[in-house]
Amino acid sequence: MKVFVVGANGQVGHELVHTLHKDEHHEVTAMVRKEEQQKEFEDKGIHSVLADLEGTVEDLADAMKGYDAVIFAAGSGGSTGQDMTLLIDLDGAVKTVEAAEHAGVKRYVMLSAFGVGDRSTWSDEIKPYYVAKYYADHHVEESSLDWTILRPGALTDDEPTGKFAAGSDAKPGDITRHDVAHALAHVVGDSSTSKKSIELVNGDHSLADTLKSGL
Repeated sequence: MKVFVVGANGQVGHELVHTLHKDEHHEVTAMVRKEEQQKEFEDKGIHSVLADLEGTVEDLADAMKGYDAVIFAAGSGGSTGQDMTLLIDLDGAVKTVEAAEHAGVKRYVMLSAFGVGDRSTWSDEIKPYYVAKYYADHHVEESSLDWTILRPGALTDDEPTGKFAAGSDAKPGDITRHDVAHALAHVVGDSSTSKKSIELVNGDHSLADTLKSGL
C-alpha cells in the first residue's frame, strides 16, 4: 500500500512515517512544509514531498495522486492561537479530504481526539480545538472515502506499552505517541476498521485483540 502521511514532521507523524518505512507491506511518503524537513527524511531514505495545508486543494490533490491511502496526522500544536486551529485542524483537514477525493485516493485515516464525538465531555480550556476536530471528523464521515477515525486519549511521551483499550473499555486516559503511531500504521491496512470511529487509550490488550473486541 502506498501511504501519504500529512503532518509527517509532527511528533506522532514522525514516528508514524518511520514505522511505515520499516513495514515491507507499505511504501510511505512524508508530506512536509519546509526543505530542511524534507532533507531530514530523504537523508534516511524516506520519500517526501513539499506541500502546505494552507495551500490549495488542487495542489494537495496533485501531491496525493497515485497513492492508495492518506493518513492525516497534522495539528496546529498547543503553542499556536485559535486562528491556526481553524486553518490546520479544521480547514487543513477538510482540504485533505477533498484533495484525496479529487486525486482518486480511496483510503483515509484521520487522527482525531478522545471524546470529540460527545460535546458534553469537551474541556472549556481547549474547546475551539474540539470544535475544529468535531467538524473535520464530520466532513470525513460524509465523504466518499473509505475512512477510519482514530481518537486517542491524552498523548504522552512515555515509553510505548503495546497495550490498548478501545470502545466501551476505553475510559478517558493516556496513550503514548509511539503507540498512537503504531495504531495508525495498523488501521490504515485493516479493513475491519472501515467506516468506524475508534477511541483508544493504553490498556491491557494487544492492538489486534483490542480492535477485534472493541469495534
